Amino acid sequence: MSEDASGFALQAIGFDDLEGWKDDDPSGLFEAMEACRRQINEIKPYRTGSLGLAVQDLLPLLEAAQSEKISSAADARAFFQTRCRPFRIRPTDGSPGFVTAFYEPEIMVSAVANDEYRFPFYRRPDDLIDLDEVNRPKCLPDSYAFGKLSDGRIEAYPDRRAIDEGCLAGRGLEIAWAKSKVDVFFVHVQGAARLLYPDGSIGRITYAAKAGHPFSAIGKLLIERGEIERSEISMQAIRRWLDAHPHQADEVLWHNRSYIFFREVPTADLNAGPVAAAKVPLIAGRSLAVDRLIHTFGFPFFVRSENLVHLDDGKPFARLMLALDTGSAIVGPARGDIFTGSGDRAGELAGTVRHDADFAILLPNAAAARFA
Repeated sequence: MSEDASGFALQAIGFDDLEGWKDDDPSGLFEAMEACRRQINEIKPYRTGSLGLAVQDLLPLLEAAQSEKISSAADARAFFQTRCRPFRIRPTDGSPGFVTAFYEPEIMVSAVANDEYRFPFYRRPDDLIDLDEVNRPKCLPDSYAFGKLSDGRIEAYPDRRAIDEGCLAGRGLEIAWAKSKVDVFFVHVQGAARLLYPDGSIGRITYAAKAGHPFSAIGKLLIERGEIERSEISMQAIRRWLDAHPHQADEVLWHNRSYIFFREVPTADLNAGPVAAAKVPLIAGRSLAVDRLIHTFGFPFFVRSENLVHLDDGKPFARLMLALDTGSAIVGPARGDIFTGSGDRAGELAGTVRHDADFAILLPNAAAARFA
């Protein structure tokens, strides 16, 4: 067993130890693997996480997948069985893995503000800069990946409350306006959306940057205040509470100081998923958001959750997935966010996913030798 300094261990296992593997059909991953290969080779390699897996470890698998002829689920499983070895991810504190889910909302918007459409989606401001070990001021914790450049000085960017109260107004950053501040907030949580305009046209936005402040879950706040029972918490329950308590909504939303900025993306193929952090389209049910500080995009993970049954018609969730996204709330080695698709139905599926899960990462054979 290989132990990582980040508080988890990798335990080498066999494919026979992956409960549900023999019934899975990972053939749908090959198109995304080819998209990852092109991104790495032609545009920009993915950053290496603290686990130490680099794109050089992944590329042989992606290149082999490019020429592989896959005609069945058995072919797809055999491809991974031949070229990879699974490793169980075990947090050293004994805590279980955990999955939630996310989706691409569809939101009615207007290209211009009016009395009905008043709440903007903002582009990235030009005074928002990336922070690193070199330029991060001592006043900002290491968790701040972004800051504000003002008169040659770097400081914290305004938070959700300051932006909601208008500190960015008048700078021409608005992409579109929505009817509901709550809708805008949940698009921030999801990180992407389809924008439905009154003339029938459709736009798409995805994550571009954030203000830098840490993510704080408003669901946890409502549980701690006794407003929603822990056993009842879900996206839908939080929305219902906010709708029923409009005079308290701002105060609760402002508890999450994190604020997301977006960029517009092409809408040529609306059947494809949104392009997320790995810069390739997400696949419903097969794309996983992971902790980017630990893991490296493009690697395959097998995720199984005994009690997560509503995504697979009553059967325990057990699928091979690709790490293609990340998120502020996705923290830890065995923590994932499952992409369920686009639209209201996908949102209904995603909103109730909060389940313990087992995580295994599939390492290409050469890389696996370092961890065995």
